[in-house]
Amino acid sequence: MAPVPPGIRFLASFNRDQWYRAFTFALTFLLYTSYHLSRKPISIVKSELHKNCSLVRELPTDGTSQQLNLPVETDCSWKPFDKDNYKQLLGAMDYSFLCAYAVGMYLSGIIGERLPIRLYLTVGMLTSGIFTCLFGLGHIYNIHSLGFYIFAQIANGLVQTTGWPSVVTCIGNWFGKGRRGMIMGLWNSHTSVGNILGSLIAGYYVSSNWGLSFIVPGIIIAVMGIVCFLFLIEHPNDLKSVGAQNTDTQLCSWQKVQRKWSGVNGHKHLYLQYKHKSKIKSSDTELLLGEDSTGVCVPVQQIMVVKSGAEPSAISFMGALRIPGVVEFSLCLLFAKLVSYTFLFWLPLYITKAAHLDAKKAGDLSTLFDVGGIVGGVLAGVVSDKLGKRATTCAVMLLLAAPTLYGFSMMSQFGLGPTIGMLLVCGGLVNGPYALITTAVSADLGTHKSLKGNARALSTVTAIIDGTGSVGAALGPLLAGLLSAHGWDQVFYMLMTADFLALLLLLRLVSKEMRSKKSSQESAVELKEH
Repeated sequence: MAPVPPGIRFLASFNRDQWYRAFTFALTFLLYTSYHLSRKPISIVKSELHKNCSLVRELPTDGTSQQLNLPVETDCSWKPFDKDNYKQLLGAMDYSFLCAYAVGMYLSGIIGERLPIRLYLTVGMLTSGIFTCLFGLGHIYNIHSLGFYIFAQIANGLVQTTGWPSVVTCIGNWFGKGRRGMIMGLWNSHTSVGNILGSLIAGYYVSSNWGLSFIVPGIIIAVMGIVCFLFLIEHPNDLKSVGAQNTDTQLCSWQKVQRKWSGVNGHKHLYLQYKHKSKIKSSDTELLLGEDSTGVCVPVQQIMVVKSGAEPSAISFMGALRIPGVVEFSLCLLFAKLVSYTFLFWLPLYITKAAHLDAKKAGDLSTLFDVGGIVGGVLAGVVSDKLGKRATTCAVMLLLAAPTLYGFSMMSQFGLGPTIGMLLVCGGLVNGPYALITTAVSADLGTHKSLKGNARALSTVTAIIDGTGSVGAALGPLLAGLLSAHGWDQVFYMLMTADFLALLLLLRLVSKEMRSKKSSQESAVELKEH
């Protein structure tokens, strides 16, 4: 007999639960990748909506052969973004999406707790695909109404809120607190992967037909919505019902038991242990539930009536706010996400203006910020797991991010090489705290001991934290659009200020973590002395 190949032995070493856990990890990763993939095109297309259209024409003078070069403005920008106020109009589109996203996020978590996650995600992804495509149809059908584009952005912002609370709740159901920071740091790289893919896809079409920069991502997220409907497993317990249906067909059905059992002392839920009739011993207490003596299954013990625990009710908004740390991390994320989303929506345009690159090259270069974000998110998760200090990890990265942003604003003037290096470093330091708070921190707080095991609170807690962060995400690009009219230096000063404010909001939690470390060390010393 030939030996089993080592690869097969490795695959066989994983049990069924581990395979389902890996499958859920991969599927939710791809689902939220498609959300960000469909969110990214607007930042790539901005430089195409308003282009530097100056050409040079030659005019003869005084009938001589001398030529006079004069700049001529050609009509190559997309109306209504062809005027001098184009930055404000582009900022208004960003604000429309992000403001709708911020408002919708608070509602989404509450709604998501009360609906099946799989169906909620499916509907959200299909409708997001429709509205993403709608924006791109504006180019195909030659639509120049600002109201049309703002409507598409608002509608898309609202339906995109279905994603984050749902996927975080799902991944939180499957993965416990052990190594949660590292696992969710890896998992949260879907944000950067989606941004990268969205940039590449949008950049491929932006110069030839920018409408396809939206339509292709819209189709992708809609297709992933169908995949979600077919394959997403919301909770490990959902598999138990499938397993129960596929077990020995000779077991009694719950429906039969429910019809025959009228309850004792007002309790109608039974917990029974069954044996197949072929395995019944004479010592077993035989009690048939409405079946004859040839019944298929019997209890091996007397019926034990247990009062079933009530289904945990969904937590209220104010109840979620009272969980220790929710307010601080929510406000911190407001400023951290302000910085991250300003880069998300304005970095390609900044590179176009600062480095004088075309839209495609600027979009490709901007993906390096997200590559750095992947590394930063994983690093933040690993370090916070090792130290057991989420707030301290975020604070250190925020402290380093502010001067790095200033360095990036200076370094981008020294050529391509330094710009690439600073993009990677900035991406890691800016997205690290943002990734940690929206994943591991949200999951920790959503399963806080004060909730006494009420896992249904996770969706609401996640929505509150990310919804507050989304307020900053709405303000950042809007402020960038206003401040960039006075020079890009003003934008970077705003970003550095936001980072320092995010750091200040964490100081109380950092102090608390340090005190807990000191007290645990003192306890360890006392134990050794005794």
